[in-house]
Amino acid sequence: MTEHSAETRTPSTPATPTEPTIATVTFLRPAAPAPADSEWSDWDDSATAFPPMPTVAPAVTGPDDRTVVLDTARVVLEETTAPAPVATGKVEKVDLDDFDADAPLIPVWMHSAEGWAAWAGVFARARRRDFRRWVRRQPTQRGHVRQFGRGTRRTHEWVVGFEGVRVQSAAHTAHVLTREAKLAARSARFTPRILGTKKELAMKAAERATKAAEEAVALHKKAKKDRNRARNLRAGVAYGPPMAAIGGGYVMGGGLGLAAGLLSTFAGGAFLGRKPYDEDADWTTDWRSLGDGDRMSAPMLDQAFRAAKVIGSEESLRVVQMPMLDARGAWTAVLDLPPGIPAKRAIRATDELAAAFGVEEAQVSIAKRGRSGRIELYVSRDLPFTEKAAPGPLLALDAAANFWGPISIGPDVRGLPISISVVERSGLIGGEPGAGKSASGNTILLAAALDPRVILVLADGKGGGDLEPFEHLCECFEGDADPEAFYELLKEQVEDMKRRYALLKKLGKRKVTEELAAKYPELRQKLIWVDELMFYTTDEEYGKKITKLLRNLVSRGRAAGIITFCATQKPGSDVIDTSLRDLLSIRWALRCTTPEASDTILGKGAAASGYSAKAIQSEMRGAGLLWAEGTNPTMVRADYYTDEQVEELLARATEWRRAAGTLPSAPMALVDQLRAQGDEDALLLAAVLDTFAAHANQDGPTEWLPGQLLVDELKAAGHTVTAEKLGALIVRTDEEKAKRPWGEKGSRLTGYPLARVEAAATGRFGLTA
Repeated sequence: MTEHSAETRTPSTPATPTEPTIATVTFLRPAAPAPADSEWSDWDDSATAFPPMPTVAPAVTGPDDRTVVLDTARVVLEETTAPAPVATGKVEKVDLDDFDADAPLIPVWMHSAEGWAAWAGVFARARRRDFRRWVRRQPTQRGHVRQFGRGTRRTHEWVVGFEGVRVQSAAHTAHVLTREAKLAARSARFTPRILGTKKELAMKAAERATKAAEEAVALHKKAKKDRNRARNLRAGVAYGPPMAAIGGGYVMGGGLGLAAGLLSTFAGGAFLGRKPYDEDADWTTDWRSLGDGDRMSAPMLDQAFRAAKVIGSEESLRVVQMPMLDARGAWTAVLDLPPGIPAKRAIRATDELAAAFGVEEAQVSIAKRGRSGRIELYVSRDLPFTEKAAPGPLLALDAAANFWGPISIGPDVRGLPISISVVERSGLIGGEPGAGKSASGNTILLAAALDPRVILVLADGKGGGDLEPFEHLCECFEGDADPEAFYELLKEQVEDMKRRYALLKKLGKRKVTEELAAKYPELRQKLIWVDELMFYTTDEEYGKKITKLLRNLVSRGRAAGIITFCATQKPGSDVIDTSLRDLLSIRWALRCTTPEASDTILGKGAAASGYSAKAIQSEMRGAGLLWAEGTNPTMVRADYYTDEQVEELLARATEWRRAAGTLPSAPMALVDQLRAQGDEDALLLAAVLDTFAAHANQDGPTEWLPGQLLVDELKAAGHTVTAEKLGALIVRTDEEKAKRPWGEKGSRLTGYPLARVEAAATGRFGLTA
């Protein structure tokens, strides 16, 4: 046996492959007692499986001692081998999650009964907890029964779709047009035939209304048909598979198949309704509005009215007519405010409501509906009155208009035509420059011009050409912006008003009616239109006089058939005296720069009540707040007529007035005025003027003729005249008697200037040239 030097090594130090393995020196103590449990617990299992051995060998007493000592026995092995396990009596722990490197990924517990038992216990406990959670969830919004209910509801809503809104809108339109057709037919039926033109107009209006009603009814029927077809198609897609699953399962599997079909249908419905409605209707977490393209709903209305401080945080609205889209793509609804809240509070909060809905103020229209606490809300999807204007209704007239009846002004924000009556009324139109006063005024001026019975008196304080096309139809016209001429014009109208009242008093009547005006032409309706009134009323010399005369006409002329309309930019107290402005009953406020300017037109407090022309955008040309009928102003866009259309309508008006004999005659020439006198000298002077006209050339009228030439031609025309008689009739100055060259030879002769002849005629008979 070969000896090697002793080397200390800890039991935990492994042997390297190149190092020889050394046998362990072991002391056997068979008589020693086993260690106590406390001593076993003090061992370090991570270091070694046995307690440490003593470093000094026990003494040997003799050969009979049962203790055997293997003294410094070292065994060198040629191959590296692991030491054999030594039984210690301790139970070895098994890691059930350990994997064998050479085996598939199968946990160790699958090879033992204990592992299967542990896994089964964990699985059972997990399933029991899942069942308990499922039971607790069923009464909540996420329960399967409620999920199935929501899924069924959502499926039904998808099947119903949105076509019903279109059907409702078409039905509403059909009802309105049908009612209008009935009224038109009744009016045509009871209009006497002796009225002639009026009867024909009523019959044509009834025919047009009936045609429109029939078209609306046809559109309603078509909308219903389209709605039913779309609903049936979606119903087949939504309800076909569940019915097929239930029926097929019953046919193929009987009761079990039926149960399987019902279960699959229930699972599909629960899947569709897995998301609660509360999350869909939560407006506080993710704010949306009409401006974002959302649908108007009851939660949105409550939230918007609360944000605008119209109703309290705990109050809600009552929806009388559900929110729906009309034919123009705008939302409309009829709402009842909570008790004690008047409609004017909502009207005053139009700006705040527009901000809550996410739209412009001009897109929101609120009107009182029937009673104080009920409002009609209208929110257009786009800014109204920005599209191209449709042709005005006057272009469709094939007969004279009736200024005694309603006058079409234009559509409102809903697209419905607005008409007013101006009988015994007066009006004021105001707005900033470029707001469309002239174009808006044409709606009234053209209606008056197309009625041959109406007398027109126009004054253009702007001095432009806006009213010039109407001049030939006017009894009096002032187009030079001359305050003095306008003052004289008003004096004539006041005298005419006095004559009208004298005739009414004689007839025993209190006011002019349509029948009375038809019988007495002196009492025909008269329209006095004043454009840019500010220029006249601010004149230092005639301003107060003009205001006084206008106030007289407005206050007293209504019953006499005199209608007065004034147009100006800002009708403040410095422009129009309040005593005159307050008498003008019809107010039309076009776009204004400030709420105060709007109040000068509509009246004090209108802007505070929610009616301000400042809200009108610059793109809304011709739009304004019209306060004529009802208790509140209405946003209206005036019918627009191009210059060519105005000329066309005025040409019709001229022909109709000429046929009716009411076209104002043009100023008579001096020659015709002299002949109308019937006097011998007047006829002689007319013949002299005819002689001058006969000798006119391409350069213009002849300014001078020899006396002898005049005498000869007058005698040839059959007049008894001499040079002395002619000289006595036309008195000349010495300068005018001077000889002038005449003819090809240039002979110098005495003669008469044309100006002297005209002066003699006008001076003697009081005529105008």
